[in-house]
Formats: sequence, structure tokens, C-alpha cells
Amino acid sequence: MNPVRYLMLPWWIAQLPTGAKAFCDNPVIGSPTLNRWGLHVARVRLAAALARSRRQRLHSLIDSKDRTAFEHDGFVLKQNYLAPEDFATLRREVFGRRAPAREMLQGDTITRRIALDPAALKEMPAVARLLSTPEWRGLMRYIGSFDSEPIAYVQTILARVNDGTPDPQTALHTDTFHPTVKAWFFLTDVAEDEGPFVYVPGSHRMTPERLAWEKRQSILARTGLDRLSSRGSLRIDAEELESLGLSAPKAFAVPANTLVVADTSGFHARGPSPNPSTRVEIFSYGRRNPFLPWAGLDALSLPGIAERRASLAWAVRDRFPSLLGQPWRNVAARTADAPAIDATDRTA
Repeated sequence: MNPVRYLMLPWWIAQLPTGAKAFCDNPVIGSPTLNRWGLHVARVRLAAALARSRRQRLHSLIDSKDRTAFEHDGFVLKQNYLAPEDFATLRREVFGRRAPAREMLQGDTITRRIALDPAALKEMPAVARLLSTPEWRGLMRYIGSFDSEPIAYVQTILARVNDGTPDPQTALHTDTFHPTVKAWFFLTDVAEDEGPFVYVPGSHRMTPERLAWEKRQSILARTGLDRLSSRGSLRIDAEELESLGLSAPKAFAVPANTLVVADTSGFHARGPSPNPSTRVEIFSYGRRNPFLPWAGLDALSLPGIAERRASLAWAVRDRFPSLLGQPWRNVAARTADAPAIDATDRTA
């Protein structure tokens, strides 16, 4: 073994009880031999068991109907989430505000994010109320399996902004090997052909068929799969779903004022958009070390820190781009529904 690899070995091993997922970056996590012996599957099974345990302690945060829907499907869907007058107020706040924004180009699609930091929430009290409601907080915590404050943005998806390669997010995939939570509160109507959120119902469950698939992928991941799969976001062809006992993907073509909260360890994607389209939403996500047995005790959820994490993360990447990478380009102040200006040279 190369001497440098000997020196790095303790670091690679130390990543095993964390959320580290990239097969290509860690020769231990990505070892075909170790994964043939069951390393990856062991991490998946343990993370899933701990998530179940934490959710049992958080079950009172959501009602039984939502728990049943989540356990069956892996997501909770709520249409007409806000009262019409409250939703109209929230839309006016979001679409009427120019704010510092970041954009990332992937293929032919731009994702724009405006951080919901203290300044934003002060100017958008209806958005602040949405994020602080017990139902929103409960769904994010129960599905994410942690009593932690998620990160939130105003997010805009601008599809078909160029004639480049297809958006890689349109391929069915998992975000990582362990349960995580994402929420989309749609501020615009989403048609079937305008890049809807897509989810495979029930794919959040680690069944024997799913675990066997995970094992096969982990053995091939370092050299035999695509780049994003090798980085730990495993892709799957729709034709494979039946062999895992799963149904066809569900596309969420939904009206504005619809909330979807999902465990994105299940297979999901962004639906295709044959023509240019714009989707605007309040987007929130949460992810912690999946091997923690406790649900709370999150220092990053403390007031004064929690609401600043998005801006701080961007600032750290700006400071150390060669070390951490920085796919999020600063595009100055703009509104959530502003058209794309520059759709080149920002591929993550």
C-alpha cells in the first residue's frame, strides 16, 4: 500500500460511523471486497434501525394519519395547506422581495436559492410563521428522525434554460444511504410536464430486495457506476423497480399551496420539463449523523445559529473553494421568479 494511504487509513475508518457516503472518496467505504462482505449493507441497516428508534420517540409530533401515510409511502402530501388569505400574503412577501441569491447549473436546469436567514424572515413574517408552525416542525422532525432545526430557502427551479445535457436530477436516485428529510411547499402550480417532484412510493423501506440491490451497487460503485452514484447518490432505472417489489414513480403534478415532505433515502427525482418552465417553492431539508442514537442535542439548532447556517455554509465555501468546492454562484439580488440571466459554466 502507498505510504500516504497508510497515513490516511485512520481517517477513512473514522468516517464509517458518520454520514460519509462517497464510495469514490473513501477506499474503505468504497472497497468492493468489504462491501461484498457486507460493509455498506451493515451501515444501511444500522442507520435505518436507529432512525426507527428516534422516530418512535418523536411520534407525538405528528398525527396518526400522517404517520400511517409516511410509513406506507415515504412521504406526506397536504394540498390547500394554508388558508387562502394566508397563502396569498405569503406569496406577496416572497415574490415581492429582491434578495441575495445563489444559483447552481446542472445540465439544462438552474436551481436558485435565497436563504431564509434572520433578515429574510424579518421581512417575510408569513414565511416565518409557516416555518414555526407545530405541524411543519413536527413533520420535518419526525420524517427526518431528529429533533433538529432544518435549513430553509426560497427555491426556484428554472428548467430548460439552455440546450445542454439533461438535468442529472431527473434520474431516479437516493440522496444518501440513510433516512433524510426534504420538504417542498409549492408557491406555483406544477404541471405534469413542468419538472414535478417524483417519488417511488414505499422506496424508503429497506426491504431484503432493496438491501440486495444496495449491496450490488456498493460493490460496483467505485469504478462501475456513474459519477453521482460513485459519490453516494445511487441511481436506479425505472425498469428495475419492479424487481425490488416497488410500484411506478408518482409525479406530484399539484396546485400551488401544496406541501410534500419526504424521506429522500427513497427513490425520487425531478420530473422532465420538455419546455422552459419555472417552479418556485419554500424548500427545507435536514440531515445529521445517522448513527447518533439520540434525537436532540443539536448545537446547530440553537437560536442565532440555526437560521444562519445556509449563509454561513456559502461563506465558508467561498473562502475555501479549492478545498470544499463551490457550485453555488453568487448572482446578487433578484426576485424568486426572475428569469435566468447566464445559463453557462455553473455545472456542479
